[in-house]
Amino acid sequence: MHLQRLLPLIILLFCGQVLFAQSNLTTVSFEVAGNCGMCKKRIEKAGLDAGATEIEWSQNSHLATVKLDTNKVKVDHIKKQIAAIGHDAGEFKADDEVYEKLHECCLYDRLGEEHEESHEGHDHADHDHEGHDHEGHEHAMKPEEDGGHNHDHDHEVTGVVVNENDKGDLNPITEVTVFWADEPAKKVKTNENGVFKIMHKKPFRNLVISHASMQSDTVEVKNLHEVIVIQAKNNVLKEIVISRRQKSNYISKLTPNRVETLTAKELFKAACCDLSESFTTTASVDVVSSDAVTGSKQIQMLGLSGIYTQITVEGLPGPRGFSAPLGLNSIAGTWVETINISKGIGSVANGFENMAGQINVELKKPHNSDKLFFNAYANNMGRTDVNLNVSHHINEKWSVGLLLHDNFMYNKSMNFSDNGFRDMPVGNLFSGINRWHYENGKGVIAQFGVKFLHDDRIGGQIDFNEKTDKYGTDLYGLGFKNQRIEGFGKLGYVFPTNKHRSIGLQLSASRFKQESFFGLNAYDNEQKSLYANLLYQDILGSVAHKYKVGASVQHDNYDEDLARYQAGQTAYQYDFGRKETTAGAFAEYTFSPSENFDAVLGLRQDYNNLYGWFTTPRAVLRYQPTLNTTLRLSSGRGQRTANIFAENLGIFASSRTINNMAGLINGANAYGLKPEVSWNTGFTFDQNFQLFGRESGISVELFHNRFQNQVVIDYEDPRQVSFYNLDGKSFSNSIQAEFRFMPLQHFEARMAYRLLDVQTDYQSGRLEKPMNAKHRGFLNLAYNLHSGWAFDYTLNVVGKKRLPSTASNPVEYQLGTRSDAYVTMNAQVSRTFGKNKNFDIYIGGENLTNFYQKDPILAFDNPFGQNFDTNLVWGPITGRMFYTGIRYHIK
Repeated sequence: MHLQRLLPLIILLFCGQVLFAQSNLTTVSFEVAGNCGMCKKRIEKAGLDAGATEIEWSQNSHLATVKLDTNKVKVDHIKKQIAAIGHDAGEFKADDEVYEKLHECCLYDRLGEEHEESHEGHDHADHDHEGHDHEGHEHAMKPEEDGGHNHDHDHEVTGVVVNENDKGDLNPITEVTVFWADEPAKKVKTNENGVFKIMHKKPFRNLVISHASMQSDTVEVKNLHEVIVIQAKNNVLKEIVISRRQKSNYISKLTPNRVETLTAKELFKAACCDLSESFTTTASVDVVSSDAVTGSKQIQMLGLSGIYTQITVEGLPGPRGFSAPLGLNSIAGTWVETINISKGIGSVANGFENMAGQINVELKKPHNSDKLFFNAYANNMGRTDVNLNVSHHINEKWSVGLLLHDNFMYNKSMNFSDNGFRDMPVGNLFSGINRWHYENGKGVIAQFGVKFLHDDRIGGQIDFNEKTDKYGTDLYGLGFKNQRIEGFGKLGYVFPTNKHRSIGLQLSASRFKQESFFGLNAYDNEQKSLYANLLYQDILGSVAHKYKVGASVQHDNYDEDLARYQAGQTAYQYDFGRKETTAGAFAEYTFSPSENFDAVLGLRQDYNNLYGWFTTPRAVLRYQPTLNTTLRLSSGRGQRTANIFAENLGIFASSRTINNMAGLINGANAYGLKPEVSWNTGFTFDQNFQLFGRESGISVELFHNRFQNQVVIDYEDPRQVSFYNLDGKSFSNSIQAEFRFMPLQHFEARMAYRLLDVQTDYQSGRLEKPMNAKHRGFLNLAYNLHSGWAFDYTLNVVGKKRLPSTASNPVEYQLGTRSDAYVTMNAQVSRTFGKNKNFDIYIGGENLTNFYQKDPILAFDNPFGQNFDTNLVWGPITGRMFYTGIRYHIK
């Protein structure tokens, strides 16, 4: 009863407290110095952090309007906190040292001083910003209110080109070219802070903004002093609306190394079911069949096998060691965000194994990718692929993603050469990635996850049955079961007080196991690997002097078994095993005295428990004598340990014997062979210009790779294969020229020619590398319409290749000394549907010329005889193929 009487009084007192509290909410205004949108974000964040309930700073009036609870915070406290981050606020002045550290665009005139006109307005334009790579996009501007500020007279306009990330932070973009459309000869460039200054003359209005690898963009500037061009998050646009058309394939002008970037849009030009098929629209990388029966693909760069190209996935080791031969098939094309191709020598921070180049694959991240992406693919050869990508933002800090890939091959009778052997093994490959991303907004970024692969396939003669015919001599068959699991983690910290200073740790642990058989031969292997890389980077005084230092360790535990069976019994069995650990430290210094020049000097010192100490020096120079001309020079050393059996699986699918097996078994270290060591030197020239009023370019590349040590794989005797250390010279010379232009709007064309000279001193003398085309021509055409239609066409002209000698074979099993030249054509048509443009249908064809090697297997009629060989593959082993598929995504 007493409570019921008191309840109205309690409610009345509570309401009174609320009303009293509300009566202390006060709105005040005071002057805060600043210039641009970056200032606005900084000022308003400082005010909220200081306790303001609301705060809005006007760039026009320089007034901050603040709502605050005077019972909790004083106005002077908010002013002091704003001044503490570098902006004069009322009677409180910012410390000079803090003020001088502000972005160049934000260096306002101190309060009480005369305001210069050139400091009033700043021009912000959004460009994608990641590693200073920028692509083409198109701008459109919504009508602006003049507001009486459109002074049409000669004066200097100051602007800054920035990118707004997902957190709302504005990051400057350097090396952007800016000029008035009415005066194209007078160009300026944004400096290291993204700032430009350009003189305006009456009646100039159209400002052209361009950058390396992007088309020129014209922005109509209606307010010459206070225009802000910015793209907000989630496509909410302010002041000037920006739409963006990303180039699918581009080369950055700014990176010291020449990096060609293939985006997901480029991969959509072809089926690209897995990574091995993702290079069909570029001239930089060749993809060839390793042999005629396993279905494995191998990349070639600069005329060298893929084992000399370092493949990384987001900076971590990719398929390497035992997993390299079939590893490209395990990464789905739909997982890929970008592929960065760098020929020649790369950074010492990425390791020492890079000899011909580096391919880094960036996968789709859970924090910035579609919520759902689905792709289904099928072709007339019996292959079906299903891919599913899912991502979810748990909260502001955490996000999670799941990438799944399932590949089915079920056409047992596909046999273009009519030799009784399946052109491709049948079976199933399933792979997946579960990854997590964490970012706390205070400089800490973490990623970790798990990758999984299961690959089970059977090949050989069409009627082969593993249960009844394995290790028998009635029918020839082969099969392999591969399993790989990997855990990975990346932890980074960017120092809030110095964005140039950061520290990062990369970790991975993996296990790969293969069980395989080839006729009467069995080959099993297992690889357990651990990797760690610690990296610290900072500047020395200014951004003209940057450095990286760090340490890394790579540990591999290899175990492999070779066996042969006869009449159900083991004829022989060999075991190979080794534990190899390489640990070392590295340092890299970058000197950038101007925007036109970079010099990168790197040095690694490593210790290998099998081969001892070794040094890896590398150097890269970039020089831009004019705005559209870029020259690069690189040179350095690379080293790797060969895994001779896993990297040449085709030797088991033939009757060749392995020469000097006793020496390989009893040899010290890895098979008794020396580590492979090479020196690579390269020069590249890129020239951009206008043709038909549109951006065009020419590129020329020259690379020379010289082996100091090499493990020679010798197929020159058709009865055997030999592995031995190089005694003499082995080198590769590569010259490539590429021309890019747009003959029509929305129509892009790229054409290239490459000349290779690859020679090695074999025991029988110096010879060209076998199965390697000296000449190659390339053409890619892409036509895209706003209606959603896209047409893509790729032509490859492949020259003749030298074939290993078969002169000692019986006449019926002899081949010529050189293969035929051939031409292949691929084409695809796709259409985008839906209100949100989120549904695609595509159809295409590969090898439309229907050219295929008629004799991919030598002595196929006697697979258990001494002349049987599946290694002499120089061309496509399958003919014309058609496919169709769908893509669907939810942003």
